[in-house]
Amino acid sequence: MPRLFTGLEIPADVGLALAAARGGLFGARWIDSADYHVTLRFIGDVDARVADEIAGQLAEIRRPRMVLEFDGLHGFGGAKPRALVARIKANAALNELQGENERRMRRIGLAPETRNYTPHVTLARLRSISASSVADYLGARGAWSAPSFEAARFALFSAREGAGGGPYLVEAAYPLS
Repeated sequence: MPRLFTGLEIPADVGLALAAARGGLFGARWIDSADYHVTLRFIGDVDARVADEIAGQLAEIRRPRMVLEFDGLHGFGGAKPRALVARIKANAALNELQGENERRMRRIGLAPETRNYTPHVTLARLRSISASSVADYLGARGAWSAPSFEAARFALFSAREGAGGGPYLVEAAYPLS
């Protein structure tokens, strides 16, 4: 069973700029820059029949290209931080693309996503790292920035079975016009 999600790829040059944020947070599990992406919809483990339905639904999506800009580094998880991320600025085209991904997954019978959509690129996974350590790390990087980029397509990605995480493979790509 493949573990699937949809997302936007990060160009290599932007990935290198994001990777410059690595280091200085003891215990962080840093994500390889080749696996950076902006998730649109986590799907999970599905059988081959459902994977084919998903691919068919995604092929029908017609949305415009979009420029994405970063909105600084943030921690997810509050008092128990679980991830360090580069947040994406609010973007109507991105929200519409994510919403259509969600609607099409529900149309084929997948359970709805219950979390609010917060577009971001995960830079590191955090385990047993204090909120104050994350706050110190973020405070030291107040001037952090990465270049904006144009998303010309979105993709259906697969992850390693069971465990999730990279390396991620593009199973199919869908152009944005």
